[in-house]
Order: sequence, then C-alpha cells, then structure tokens
Amino acid sequence: MRDSTNHIDFTPATKRIAILHAAWHEEIVLNCVNSFKDELISRGYDASLIDVIPVPGAYEIPLQAKLLAKSGQYSAIAGSALVVDGGIYRHDFVAQTVCNALMQVQLETEVPILTAVLTPHNFHEHDEHKDYFSRHFVKKGAELANACDQAIRLTESAKALG
Repeated sequence: MRDSTNHIDFTPATKRIAILHAAWHEEIVLNCVNSFKDELISRGYDASLIDVIPVPGAYEIPLQAKLLAKSGQYSAIAGSALVVDGGIYRHDFVAQTVCNALMQVQLETEVPILTAVLTPHNFHEHDEHKDYFSRHFVKKGAELANACDQAIRLTESAKALG
C-alpha cells in the first residue's frame, strides 16, 4: 500500500529466491551461498523459499537463471562462482561473458539477477589463497543478499506503479 510519501510497504518475497553456484572451487563458493542464505533469513526471508542450485561451472549459470526467471516462480536469482586462470583460456573473458549474459537475462525477464561471479587476478591452489578467498566469499554472500533484498524491493515498487 502507498502512504503520503509514495512508499510501498514491503513483505519479504513470497516467491522463491534461487542461488545458482558453480561446482568448480565449491569449497570456496559455498561460503558465498551460505552467507547469502543466512543474511536473507536474518532479513525475514523464509529459508524454505531459498533454492540452492549447483551447476557444473560459471558458464552454465546464465541459461539456468533464464529458465528459472521465465518460470514466474522467482522474485530474484543470484549466481556465484570463482573463475580462475587455469592457464588454458582467458578466465576474465569467461567471467565477463557470464556477467553480460546475466545482465541480459535480467533485462529480458524483469526478474532481478544478481552476481557474485568473481575472477581474481591471482589465485593459486595453496592454503593462503584458499583461506583468503573463502573469507572473501563470506563477505560477498552477505553483500549479494543485501543487493538481492534491495533489488526485490525496487522491482516490486516499480512494477506496482503500473
């Protein structure tokens, strides 16, 4: 409902929220997923309405996000992955392609699509980097949940206008 300041009352999403995550570097990426869920729950979202969906890699996130968005069952969809330089291909191109595709899905479906698909300049498979990025993904998960909450609110407010 609207009051004199055109503020629209908000109840946390009654539709589902999905977080898609890459299976690559899952021990790091799941820190983002768990932090995302915990933060949304702390904001009043129903844990049973948050779907955690693993996909093989970052490249698979956009298609799955689009299929979920088109289902009409989701208030928002997030993606999380750690795309690293494996020495075979340009990892930064993969991350950019995924992020661009997620933006396109968001614009086409009018469902907020958020991303924590990160590509560090330097990542090596040793404990120091694994520990650092594990902690970093906890922070990114909370930030992603904050953005998700705000995006749902903004989108619902804008759609209520007309």
